[in-house]
Amino acid sequence: MSMTPEEILKGLYDETLIGNAPRVLELTGEGLALGMEPQTLLFEALIPSLEEVGARFERGDFFVPEMLIAGRAMAGAMEVLRPLLAETGVETIGKFLMGTVKGDVHDIGKNLVNIMLEGAGFEVIDLGVQVAPEKFVSAINEHSPDIVGFSAFLTTTMPMFKANMNALEKAGIRNDVIVMVGGAPVTQEYADAVGADGYAADASQTVKRAKALLHEKRAKVPA
Repeated sequence: MSMTPEEILKGLYDETLIGNAPRVLELTGEGLALGMEPQTLLFEALIPSLEEVGARFERGDFFVPEMLIAGRAMAGAMEVLRPLLAETGVETIGKFLMGTVKGDVHDIGKNLVNIMLEGAGFEVIDLGVQVAPEKFVSAINEHSPDIVGFSAFLTTTMPMFKANMNALEKAGIRNDVIVMVGGAPVTQEYADAVGADGYAADASQTVKRAKALLHEKRAKVPA
């Protein structure tokens, strides 16, 4: 008994919400087999589901583990959809370069943010963990991202934000990119102190903030 497109979209939404990765993958395949557009699956089921995950997290109904398993479920579907979306020329809204700072090997939060950003239409370049300032600089020169994200999980590695900012200044590229910082111990005050353009407390906030900052920057640039 094959499912209707409506049932597939509802199933994708529900299964992503509970983080049932195998079923999400299965439904993605079934939807494509029915001839459904990859962007329909993305924009009408997967993204709304992750947005709901973010909303539940903000309300305190969901916690980090729930966000992670939902994110992983979506990531599995994205592996299948990404090449198809590229073929259909789905417009990416911007390029986001991301990395955990030098001295820090935590990447759970960063990976979750990456999935949310990709789902929202950003092209994400992930430099991984223990990223030295000079590596950020060379990656910015190579990829010309709109936004650069520095992630730190430990209070002891937060000073790397400033080291990274200094490296961008020195390389003469500070004004070419929007800089966002985040991580468990990071606060808005700290972000302001190091001269970052934006800060977000969690993955869903990061997406909202990234979109807003990008919009502001583009509004300033004369066409």
